[in-house]
Amino acid sequence: MTLGHVGSTALLFTRTVRQTFRRKPEWSVVLDEMHHLGVRSMAIATVTALFTGMVLALQTSYSLAAYGAKLFVGDIVALSLVRELGPVLTALMVGGRVGAGITAEIGSMKVTEQIDAIRAMAADPVRKLVVPKVLAIVIMLPILVIFADVVGTMGGLIMAVTTLHQPAAFYMQHVIQALSVHDLFSGVGKSIFFALFISLIACQSGLSAEGGADGVGRATTQTVVTASLAVLVSDFFLTKLFLAF
Repeated sequence: MTLGHVGSTALLFTRTVRQTFRRKPEWSVVLDEMHHLGVRSMAIATVTALFTGMVLALQTSYSLAAYGAKLFVGDIVALSLVRELGPVLTALMVGGRVGAGITAEIGSMKVTEQIDAIRAMAADPVRKLVVPKVLAIVIMLPILVIFADVVGTMGGLIMAVTTLHQPAAFYMQHVIQALSVHDLFSGVGKSIFFALFISLIACQSGLSAEGGADGVGRATTQTVVTASLAVLVSDFFLTKLFLAF
């Protein structure tokens, strides 16, 4: 993403905030977007979190065995998922699906001049198209992250019981003792920023698409790459920010 795209995305963020608070959002449209962008992403979030938790428990059990610390598998799985892997992997997987879909939808409207038609009817494309999608992702991604944390922890539980032969109650006791409110706040807080980055980048790429179907394809590819990089890079700075408190 060039500096011009960064500036355009920042400007889109400003316009989106202004349109959100200027008039009451169309919540019926937002609810439809929440179902389309959030609820339909639960399957991919579930699969990703489940097998991440299972692999994490399996790998850490073998690593900790050398130190006689297999008992702490639940602690590591819970902290790793809630602080980092849950928010980041969910954002990457959901962002790829949702970001590509948003860019393709808005980009198709742009190249077929439907965006110009909205302006001709004295309506703001940002209010009609961008605001509902941004609100929907900002609301749904934290929910998906919490859901992924639970599913991933259960995946670790499955491996702890079947492979390490730990009692389920023992595993869950370690999970509960390891986690704090700050850990939950950190993971969910990151997901809100990730949701903003994904939605704004996707919408801006769609609004700037040009050149017919080929241009929409390029914009879609750019969205997936840029949104993924934004999630990974911002995760570092957000981690430093939340650890400072």
